[in-house]
Amino acid sequence: MAKNEEREPTPDEWREILANFQYPEDVKEAPRRQRSGAKRAHRAQVRRDTAEWVREQRRREPLRPVGAALILALILALGLGARWIWPGLRGDGPATKVTATAPTQTPDDKPNSADPQPSSAAPSTPSAPPVDLTEPERVAEEAIRIYYTRNPPVDHTHKAVVERAAPYMSDSLALNLIGNSDPAWERLVSRGGVSTVRTVKVTPAGTDLPGDTPVRVWRTTTATIDVKGYETYSETATLHVELMLTDGDEWRITRILGL
Repeated sequence: MAKNEEREPTPDEWREILANFQYPEDVKEAPRRQRSGAKRAHRAQVRRDTAEWVREQRRREPLRPVGAALILALILALGLGARWIWPGLRGDGPATKVTATAPTQTPDDKPNSADPQPSSAAPSTPSAPPVDLTEPERVAEEAIRIYYTRNPPVDHTHKAVVERAAPYMSDSLALNLIGNSDPAWERLVSRGGVSTVRTVKVTPAGTDLPGDTPVRVWRTTTATIDVKGYETYSETATLHVELMLTDGDEWRITRILGL
């Protein structure tokens, strides 16, 4: 036999290799009826891969018989180890996760002052027009006019009516009106009506109420109200209102009698 002539491993050598053969977990955990076939398929694939590698090596440099056997055993060991060291080679390992990172701004990336910049200011909403609180008669007239101008399908609740007139009232009075029912509102809702105020007359209070002082006055208001609903009619509401001077020169209603 020539020095470089190659031979296949003997049956005893093959049996020793197969006895030490390690199968991957997916083959070991296969059902009993499928396990033998999975082992044969795995060994066949390993043999094919090994034979291909040996043929490549033979083309490069002839191998000695002992060297071929050692290389075969080494390939089998490396093949099994690689499947556990790099799970991706098994075909069932987790995919590599690529995390995108935001680019870091460099000094050269400063925004160009000539470029249009988005406006960060939110559009301003129109504010409620200022109310005139300098004259108690004017305050009483506007408050009662607003309070009796009612549209239940739009207002939905008596609270909405109070909130419209609240700029002419003290906070405590507005909260008191919101927390209590108004028979006039309930009557208007039951009749399916919408009310508008035709006139409001403001006069000094009678002798039954306290007299005026520099910081407090009483006024009598008489409102003529037109109602349109299931029926059309007019009614008159007479109220006595107390106004007090607050915040230096602003008059606000603090009490209403006759609701």
